[in-house]
Amino acid sequence: MEYTDTLHIRFGYGLGPHVAGTESGAFLSPVTDAGVEDAGVRAYPVLSFRGAMALEFRRQAAHGAARTGDQAAQARAAALRAEIRAAPTRAMGAAFARILNADAPLRERLTWFWADHFTVVGRNEAQRAGTAGYVDEAIRPHIGGRFANMLKAVCRHPAMLAYLDQHVSFGPDSSLGKRGKRGLNENFARELIELHTLGVGGSYTQRDVREAAELLTGLTLNKARAFAFNPAMAQPGAESVLGVSYGSDAVASLSDIEAFLEDLARHPQTLRHVTTKLAAHFVDDDAPSALVADLEATWRDTDGDLAAVTTALVTHPLSRSLPPRKIKPPMIFMASVLLALGLRGGAVGAWTRSDLVRFLESPLKAMGQPFLWPTGPDGWPEDGASWITPQGLSARINWSGWMVRLWGQQIEDPRRFLEATLHGRAGADLRSAVSAAETRPDALMLIFASPDFNRN
Repeated sequence: MEYTDTLHIRFGYGLGPHVAGTESGAFLSPVTDAGVEDAGVRAYPVLSFRGAMALEFRRQAAHGAARTGDQAAQARAAALRAEIRAAPTRAMGAAFARILNADAPLRERLTWFWADHFTVVGRNEAQRAGTAGYVDEAIRPHIGGRFANMLKAVCRHPAMLAYLDQHVSFGPDSSLGKRGKRGLNENFARELIELHTLGVGGSYTQRDVREAAELLTGLTLNKARAFAFNPAMAQPGAESVLGVSYGSDAVASLSDIEAFLEDLARHPQTLRHVTTKLAAHFVDDDAPSALVADLEATWRDTDGDLAAVTTALVTHPLSRSLPPRKIKPPMIFMASVLLALGLRGGAVGAWTRSDLVRFLESPLKAMGQPFLWPTGPDGWPEDGASWITPQGLSARINWSGWMVRLWGQQIEDPRRFLEATLHGRAGADLRSAVSAAETRPDALMLIFASPDFNRN
C-alpha cells in the first residue's frame, strides 16, 4: 500500500472519491506552513464563546422583562434560548462539513486531538453553546505553533476557566478572599498538572498542586464573561512549584503565571506524557517507545514546536510500517463512512437541525461519543475496547446501513469501492465476503462493519 494512502487513513479521515493521494510534504504543509488559510473555518463558522455569552445576556434581559408581563419579551427570551440550545448541534454539523471538504485533513485531526487533550465541557446551556468556539479560538490557531502558546491560550480562555472553577478561586490571603471569606479552588491547577502537562503519576506533590493553585489565582472572568486578570483575587507572595519560585511580595502579575506555564511546557515529564498521547492516538494504543523517544527529542530540540513534532510523527518509519491497530472512535468512523460515500460539506451544511440530530448527533451518542461532551476533563479514551462494545458496534452497523441506503445507491461495483476505500488494506476474507454478497448494500455494509475499515 502506498504511504500517500496511509497518510489519509492514519492521519486523516480515510479515502473517498474527493480525496486525492498526497505526498507527505503537501499533506503536512497546511499545518507546518504559517499563514495557510483555514478555509473550513470561513466556510462553516461556529458561534464564538463571546457570542454565546452575549446571547445568554440578551436571553436573561428578555426573561426579566417577560416576568413583568411583556409578551414580546417572553417570545424573545424563548427564541434566544432556542438559538442557544441549537448552537452545539450546528457546531457539530460545521465540524463534519469541515472534515468532508478538508484540503487539510491532518489539521482537522490535530484540532480534535488537542481539543480532547484540553477538554472543556460546558456547565450550562450557554457555555455548551460556546464550547466549539473555544476550540476555534484557543486550539485551532496553535496546532502548528509552540505548545507553550497553546497552553497559555487555553489557560486564558473563559471556557476553560469556567469549566474548572478557576474564576471562583481566591487566594486565601488576597484582599477579596479575606473580605468575602472565599477560598482556593484547586481544580484547574490539578488538571493543568495531571492532565495537560506532566501527567498522572508525575513527580509532583499535593503541595505543588496547592502552590500552583495559589499562583493561578487572579485568572478569572469579568462581567461580560471574558478573560480578566484580577490581582485582588491573587494570593500575595511567591509560590514554589516543582522546586521553582514564581512571583514576589510585589503585586501579583500575569507574567509570573506565564513563566510557570512556559516551564511546564518544557518539563521532561510533559514531553513524555504528551508525545506518548500523540503516538497512542495516531499510531498504536501501546505507543511505540522508539517513536515516543524521537518525538520527545524533536520537542526538546525545537522548544515544543508542534509543527516539527507533527512532521516527526507523520514521517517516522514506524508510522509508515506499523500495521493498522487503532480503532476509529465514533466521530472518525462516521466521518470516514460519509467521506467514502462521497458526501461533501455543502450537503451537511444544508441539513436542518432535525437532520443533524438524526444523521449525526443521536448516532454519535449511541456509539458512545456525544459531541464535545466527554464524561470528565480527561477526555475520551484511546483504547479500542472502549469503543467496540456490543452497544457501540451495533450502533455503528445500524447507522452505516442507514447511510448506505441513503447515499450508497450510486456505487455500482462494491469490489472497486473496496479497493478505492481501503487501498490494499482489505484482507482476503473481506474481499471474498464482498464478492459473495447477494446485494450491493449488503456488500457495502460488510465493508463498513469490517475490522479493516474500523482501524486506522
